[in-house]
Amino acid sequence: MLEEKTLVSPDIELGFTPAEPDVVRGDQKIDEKTFQNITAKYAKYPGGVPDGGFKAWSVIVGSMLAAFCTLGYDNSSWGIFQEYYERVLLSNKSPSTIAWIGSVQVAFIFLPGLLTGRLFDLGHCKIPYFIASCGLIVCTFLTAECKQYWQFFLVQGLFTGLFSGIIYAQAISVVSHWFLKKKGMALGFVSIGSSLGGILFPIAGQNLIPLVGFKWTVRMFGFMMLVALGISNLAIDRRLPPVNVKGGLLNLPAFRNPAYTIYCISGIACSLGLYTMLTYLPVSATAVGMSNYFSFYLVAIANAASGFGRLSAGFLADHIGPLNAMIPFTSLAGVLTFAWPYVSSRGALIGVSVVYGYVFC
Repeated sequence: MLEEKTLVSPDIELGFTPAEPDVVRGDQKIDEKTFQNITAKYAKYPGGVPDGGFKAWSVIVGSMLAAFCTLGYDNSSWGIFQEYYERVLLSNKSPSTIAWIGSVQVAFIFLPGLLTGRLFDLGHCKIPYFIASCGLIVCTFLTAECKQYWQFFLVQGLFTGLFSGIIYAQAISVVSHWFLKKKGMALGFVSIGSSLGGILFPIAGQNLIPLVGFKWTVRMFGFMMLVALGISNLAIDRRLPPVNVKGGLLNLPAFRNPAYTIYCISGIACSLGLYTMLTYLPVSATAVGMSNYFSFYLVAIANAASGFGRLSAGFLADHIGPLNAMIPFTSLAGVLTFAWPYVSSRGALIGVSVVYGYVFC
């Protein structure tokens, strides 16, 4: 009698079904099957996720330059504008009133993602990215000409934030087209652009304002963005074909998933206080007796530390999971935010800036 023999792979334990990430299961929706079938056929760059290579890394460079001009300029460097406006240009306004410019600017970096994310899915990438790049450069040059509060609010707060949001959402979304297993590391490199902007813009502002004045300093920022965003527009590119995902423009049915909803609410709650310290760091330094010259550098110090933190967080996310990396970093940032107002010495303030910059990510 012939006995039936079953070959079992030595890497698979009996009683367990091996994972098949690239195989469509029978219980998956027909839309998912169709998507997986047409992706390889209609992708601009066919094949699997490259997770490296010249084209993939050139896209990362383009996204990093986008982060340099958006978060690096709007958010990480706002502290130098806050301090200068309080002291010179808008000295008749309260700090909280001036902070509304930066708050609106930061808010509009993320709010357009509700729409631009869906537009990206539908294949609209290059044209919105180019238009927003031109708008951001124009707004930067116009900021140099502003004299009144409402002008700063509209140009630097509203429109600069809006154009930055369109650019940033596209730059982050395209990373998943080119990286999968190393996505955390790739996003870490992209976010370094924000750190570089947070280092370069404050230091440049500190040294250029006494030499050439505020107007030409901001104009120099505009020329820097012209070069960086020009390269970014040439480098950034999609890999996958457009996808008309069901759910409308905002896809509100997605919030029926409790885990997804809780995650979104948590992200909003964290963002409400995450940028407070970077905004008021130079002001708090002058309040405890530091010179205006040195207070500018605290923002640069925090952003330099954040570069190492972002790389570390990206590396950990690839190995232990994004949330497992995010929770301890965010918790420590919250603790430092409460401890920071009680810091009264120069050394302690530098230490808090370094640690907060590292965990801020």
